[in-house]
Amino acid sequence: MSDLLHTHNADLIIVGGTPGGITAAIAAARLGRSVILLDRTAHIGGLCANGLGATDIATRGATGGLFTEFTSRIRAYYAKTYGEDSQQVKDSSDGYHFEPSIAEKILVGMLAEHPRIIVFKEMQFDSYPENVTLDGTRITAIRMLNRATGKVEIFEGKAFIDATYEGDLAAAAGAPYRLGREDAREFNEPMAGQIYKTWHGEIGAGSTGRGDNAIQSYNYRLPLTRNPELRVPIEKPAQYNRDEYVSLIDDVKLDRHAGRYDLPHHEWHWDGIGKIVNIVYVPNGKTDSNNQHKSFISTDLPEENWPWPTASWEWRDAYALRLRRYITGLLWFAQNDEELPAEFRARCAEWGFSRDEYLDNGHFPRQVYVREARRIMGEHLFTAHDALPTAPGARPPIYRDAITTSHYALDSHPVRKRETGRVHLEGMLSKSAAPYTVPYNVMVPKNVDALLVPVAASCTHIGFSTLRMEPCWMALGEAAGAAAALAIADEVDVRDVEVTVLQRELIRHGAVLYYFRDTRGDEAVQMLALRGLLPEWHARLDEVISDTDAKRWAEKVGIEYTDCLRKAATTRGAYLHALYEKLEAAEHAAANGARRSAQAGQEHLEVALK
Repeated sequence: MSDLLHTHNADLIIVGGTPGGITAAIAAARLGRSVILLDRTAHIGGLCANGLGATDIATRGATGGLFTEFTSRIRAYYAKTYGEDSQQVKDSSDGYHFEPSIAEKILVGMLAEHPRIIVFKEMQFDSYPENVTLDGTRITAIRMLNRATGKVEIFEGKAFIDATYEGDLAAAAGAPYRLGREDAREFNEPMAGQIYKTWHGEIGAGSTGRGDNAIQSYNYRLPLTRNPELRVPIEKPAQYNRDEYVSLIDDVKLDRHAGRYDLPHHEWHWDGIGKIVNIVYVPNGKTDSNNQHKSFISTDLPEENWPWPTASWEWRDAYALRLRRYITGLLWFAQNDEELPAEFRARCAEWGFSRDEYLDNGHFPRQVYVREARRIMGEHLFTAHDALPTAPGARPPIYRDAITTSHYALDSHPVRKRETGRVHLEGMLSKSAAPYTVPYNVMVPKNVDALLVPVAASCTHIGFSTLRMEPCWMALGEAAGAAAALAIADEVDVRDVEVTVLQRELIRHGAVLYYFRDTRGDEAVQMLALRGLLPEWHARLDEVISDTDAKRWAEKVGIEYTDCLRKAATTRGAYLHALYEKLEAAEHAAANGARRSAQAGQEHLEVALK
């Protein structure tokens, strides 16, 4: 390396101060590894610190570990600050709803508890091969632009994690990736490819299922408020094009939308601002205001974001400004355009930005909601089928190398703007899933070593549409950080980590690798469930174990069934623990035998060579 460039060293280098990058750093540090966490902006926290305050998770308890530590700290903050019985605690929804500034505060605090983690801000990684140093296929160093000084700095490590939303490091290192949408015929996924679907309704005409290079739309998640003491008026942007918004006029007057007309409007404030944003309240009178899914015009801006995944930061910054102006213009139009009904305008005018958020950015979120960009091609490809029940009422497929469970609908935002005669914007879809397991190998890219990719993970477009939620990304980040630490300790590549050791480490810190409706499940229960012993949704640990289940479970894991084993444990839970203890002993003995055999073979070879 050149002496002219400033070089930094750590065991683990993480690019991306997203929630997934943050949990990766913490997981590695608590296993004794030195960590450098790099972020392009002056603020860490990704989307959780940029307006996504209503946590996207369908089943609470399906994801654990550092994610639930984060939500617990959120709740504790509001309880300590405002009182246990305060409205703020109620609005926090047990810590799952939060203000952006509080999310950043909590995440910064979690990092600060680990002195082995050094955070570098304003560090930009440009996704070009020359910014990655490889030893064969193994990453050994990366080059980052210090945006404050304009100088390039080098970061060397034993392992790397790409926690960017875009997969920039993985791509620059040579990892193959997917862009756009797979054809419906490729994996037989529901709603793959081109699709027009009424919100909560039927698939419409023009839905060919053809694959393409389309990327689902981006927006900003807005902390709007109508609290007069907090509200900052929305000003008309300097570059304003009224023609972009005029279709809203008839939508309002005719109550025209893209949802099912036989269902009532459940969205709050549908007669006002709710026609253009979907509102979820967070503490202190603020909202997480997202795109309104059943409107033809909202805060999403389809089509124009398609270049983002592989574009330069110069282009991305220009698009981010364009998106900000578009959304601000839409809100101003709704509040002020005289062709809109006066009552509608008045209701919209009650809202503004939050005065105490984003003080250095005009009270507007600093980061675009990048819902999907590159998706690496990894050792496992996560498809829609991995999130859908294998039969009615059954679980989705169970992966023995699971590193988390997760649960959210198959959910994609539109890829194209409004088209005449269509039931909705093309690409907007939602379909219920069930709590599913995520295998380790979705993070392991092909062709590149010493790298894990927990955010831009290996998925199809439809598979990614459920995996792409921050709780899941935080769990994957935690697993990636722990895996990198274990790989460094064992002097193996991250793709060769002993997954059972990783799983035990994650479970010890509260991770959920196998979801039950009636119990959290300790190590023995979760690890045996991943081997197929408990396919039902309920573990029923306190029930008496039947002879049939006792024999079947023992056979399933290769343990001899004995009367002693059966009599020693009468409940299902106790029997699972007894079985797991025997299984661990057997596997430990087998591992020791293999090591002794290998050692003997090496000694025999050395004697023969002499």
